[in-house]
Amino acid sequence: MKTMTNHVQIIGNLGKDPEVKTTANGKKYARFSVAAKEAFTNAEGKRVENVQWVNFVAWENNASIAEKYLHKGKHVAIAGKLSIKEYTDSKGEKKSATEIVVQDILLLGNPSKQDA
Repeated sequence: MKTMTNHVQIIGNLGKDPEVKTTANGKKYARFSVAAKEAFTNAEGKRVENVQWVNFVAWENNASIAEKYLHKGKHVAIAGKLSIKEYTDSKGEKKSATEIVVQDILLLGNPSKQDA
């Protein structure tokens, strides 16, 4: 069993095709976001849908998988670890960015013609 420490699982649909790049030292990576939808009935009895956009980064082999199989609208399950990066922007303000570092990708739903 994988450790439960810093383990995140998200199921949702890709918002757009992954952006694939290579670092200066030759490591391939892919960035993409997934819409994770939650539906519930609020206190007034009204059905409410809430969408959370989750940012991901996949490295090396997972980047290649993302590049080949992940496309806008694709339904996926992704497991990874939470990463929060702090930085200073061009105005000198401290900021943070949260993303999930991909460890596993599972394609859900029917395969598209692009996946064949």
